[in-house]
Amino acid sequence: MRGVILPDCCCALDLTRAVAEDWVPDRDARKTAGQRESYRVLEDTHILKGARKSDPELTVRRILVHSTANADGQQAARAKRLTKAADDLGKLARAAGGRHYKSAEKILARLGVIAAKRRVASCPRFHVTEDEHGVPALDWHFDEDVLNAEAAVDGWYALLTSLPAEQADPGQVQVLVLVHYKGQGAVERRYHDFKGPLAVAPVFVQHNRRVVALIQVICLALLVFCLIERQVRRALGPGQTMTGLSPDNRRLRPTGRMIFYHLGELTLRIGNITDPPTVQITRGVQLHILDLLDTDFGQSHWPQIETVPLEV
Repeated sequence: MRGVILPDCCCALDLTRAVAEDWVPDRDARKTAGQRESYRVLEDTHILKGARKSDPELTVRRILVHSTANADGQQAARAKRLTKAADDLGKLARAAGGRHYKSAEKILARLGVIAAKRRVASCPRFHVTEDEHGVPALDWHFDEDVLNAEAAVDGWYALLTSLPAEQADPGQVQVLVLVHYKGQGAVERRYHDFKGPLAVAPVFVQHNRRVVALIQVICLALLVFCLIERQVRRALGPGQTMTGLSPDNRRLRPTGRMIFYHLGELTLRIGNITDPPTVQITRGVQLHILDLLDTDFGQSHWPQIETVPLEV
């Protein structure tokens, strides 16, 4: 479970006390040490309270993770928002007292729109004044204390785990939780496969045992789908890329969807007693995929019921 670090919690975040983790994401494997994303972790405890006062409190281990890539991205995003907000506020200050902003109420209303649109509601500080003729003027600035508090939590996020101390010491649990969290992308991708290539749609059944049977069949289909993708990637080697999957013939990492798309156009030519049935291959990428899957084309007992192109 991941949580967001709030600015008022930054007192517990200290990079000097955080332990550097020797874990490199796959996307940074080919980068030099200075270009790779680095992670540092701290550990403490967190109390989860229920919605009702009578609910028991649960104490869990909390892993505070700092990512250099996340920090850089958040700093760049904040700088972009502040730049756009400063431009809007500067225009408003110059237009104060003019035809469109003749009153303080209109200026304040526009300030609210700018703060919400640029997502900088916490840091602008402004003061609207009027001269002896009732002409309003706007003076504004960004609160440096608020900006410093937000910058102090850049790159930090919290991971909660129920893993007890007797199963993993503090040094091990930090690595385990971080690696498991980073691996959730593979799980989420399989949920995508359920709704995408496997095209699982809602089905109404009358008995629970049919629900269980349907889920089992779907899981078996997903298992075959994943194993085929895994076999092709393993056979390709460390690079895990190949050509021929896309129309522009660039090198891509094969996915189950791509593999079944190309294999779905294979056809089986029915033979006779002297001429065994054969699989008709029309493109080189199909032969390459079948070779990576270690498929034997020499067998003569292909099922003769397969008289139409395979459908995925």
